[in-house]
Amino acid sequence: MDIVGFRFETPLWLLGALLGPLVFLAAVRRDKHGRAVLFPGVSRLRGGPLGWRARFRRAPLLLATIGLVLGFGALARPQRISVRRDTSTRGVDIVVTLDVSGSMAAEDFRPRNRLAVAKDVVAAFVKRRTNDRVGLVVFAAKSLTKCPPTTDQAVLLRQLDDVRLGMLPDGTAIGSGVATALTRLRRSKAASRIVVLVTDGGNNAGEIDPSTATDLAKAMQVRVYAVGVGRQGEVPMPVQVQDPWTGDIVKKTIPMEVKYDAELLKQVASRTGGEFMSAADPDALRNIFDRIDRLEKSEIHLSAYRRFHEIFAPILAAAAAALALACALWALGLREAPV
Repeated sequence: MDIVGFRFETPLWLLGALLGPLVFLAAVRRDKHGRAVLFPGVSRLRGGPLGWRARFRRAPLLLATIGLVLGFGALARPQRISVRRDTSTRGVDIVVTLDVSGSMAAEDFRPRNRLAVAKDVVAAFVKRRTNDRVGLVVFAAKSLTKCPPTTDQAVLLRQLDDVRLGMLPDGTAIGSGVATALTRLRRSKAASRIVVLVTDGGNNAGEIDPSTATDLAKAMQVRVYAVGVGRQGEVPMPVQVQDPWTGDIVKKTIPMEVKYDAELLKQVASRTGGEFMSAADPDALRNIFDRIDRLEKSEIHLSAYRRFHEIFAPILAAAAAALALACALWALGLREAPV
């Protein structure tokens, strides 16, 4: 990007430009008080028309003043500055792996459920990663790539907004979720690659066990940050039941035991060089993603090149033209003279 500025290489010459107005004022003052001769009855002549010589008698002096000012301005060497900045980044490729199993409907993050709060926190995290490619994988009993790693935040956020409960068969396939994320990072050439695993359960489904997925992540040098969502123990869980009187299907909230496998998540994170963090409320979840954001920073290299373009030539030419025209008018006899 070119940033344009302006400067004078030798600004002391600008002091000389003050001579022009001073000389002009001194000449006008001398002409007004030193050379005028008053005659009786001159007041009767003031209303009469003036000749063109009288009207433009100060034009040579004014042009000479302008030429003097421009000349000193040119000697100060005005320059236009252009700055070109080249930015190179070594970004981080990130895949957020989000649990959409039925337990994410738990309402211990009231007034919203776990999935709704997690989606908001992930969206805020994505918006901060302007120099990185971020992808999205969702999993329950199966895993699904919603968006491969991309720098197009608008596309990713639309796909995140489309995530909902019940979009996959119920269950918690942590190993499959991590393995799908690793597949998306397989061809990445980023300086750093990470998986952010967000879940509230223990592995109970999937064709790939978490241990195998962890070994694969370690071999690929991909760090896994495991985030356990929600409180342990009994939490309010919405369920659909049939009203025995009307036969209608209604929503009812009942206490239900929900636990995530903290030891498993710790092993997945520690073996890959990542971290395990637990979020028992929305603020804790936001703080966890803020911490991940601080830990995984992109490397940005900025180089700036400045160029100075001399622009005194047209100013000097204008000064010479003004002085030449002043001399020509003086030669033609147009000069200060008493009226």
